[in-house]
Amino acid sequence: MSATDSVGGLLMYGIPNMKLEKSLIERRVQIMREEGIEFLVNQDVGKTLSPTELVSNFDAVLLATGATVARDLNIPGRDGPGVHLAMAFLTANTKSLLDSNLKDGNYISAKDKHVIVIGGGDTGTDCLGTSLRHGCKSLVNFELLPQPPQTRGADNPWPLWPKIFRVDYGHAESEARFGDDPRQYSVLSKTFLRHPDGTLKGVVTVDVDHNLQEVPDSERTWEADLVLLSMGFLQPEHYLNESLAMDVDPRGNFIADKENFRTSVAKVYAAADCRRGQDLVVRAINEGREAAREIDRDLMGSTELP
Repeated sequence: MSATDSVGGLLMYGIPNMKLEKSLIERRVQIMREEGIEFLVNQDVGKTLSPTELVSNFDAVLLATGATVARDLNIPGRDGPGVHLAMAFLTANTKSLLDSNLKDGNYISAKDKHVIVIGGGDTGTDCLGTSLRHGCKSLVNFELLPQPPQTRGADNPWPLWPKIFRVDYGHAESEARFGDDPRQYSVLSKTFLRHPDGTLKGVVTVDVDHNLQEVPDSERTWEADLVLLSMGFLQPEHYLNESLAMDVDPRGNFIADKENFRTSVAKVYAAADCRRGQDLVVRAINEGREAAREIDRDLMGSTELP
């Protein structure tokens, strides 16, 4: 079941086409259709469809809803036009692109705008790349942490993930367009400035040190017509688990054992980001396969799935 009008979730609408060609998703979905899998779209379980009825009508229900509650930036001036969560920006853009090649206008345009992306990671990079393709006037990317080193630090030995400086496609394309890497490090946003009519005017920031303490007399004002918030995701939406009286952990994720993916509700399983928190697509795919194996084991008594 998909809450949107398409199958594929984040892969379909959340990741831009220049990064993931949607024909790859559609090909995989078609293979599953031909294998006999039935897909239902525009079914938001917990809103348009009763979770309790779903559990009563099926032998097993796997929750793979993702971690869709985004971290917001509740500072003065947040409310009003021009400030958007990154996924709202990316999702609307991709849907409009697939539906009409952006001709329907049902997206948040960065054309001829001074754009600031607050936060990094893959989602922030996708915001940079999409804004460039719209034809933005300028592009800046705020990072709260300092610039990573070129090589591993002493506190980051192998086999830990190397915390080093990297240039992704959005950074490289922005530098090619505007002459500089868009990233500004150790920057903390303090206030969104607005014109008398409420439209966005800019952002006031301060610099922070390595302990994230504000540096005195470091206040700066940045012009902005569009700000995109890309600061990660906190947890899954809770209307589904609340209707099932299902337990969540202190971080708000659905509690499910990694060995068998069972939740606190009989016949209900959970996997990927809604269980473990925000993570990579490849890990979500892997957990989906692991959960399928354990559900097969529970239903059949044994399993031959890898």
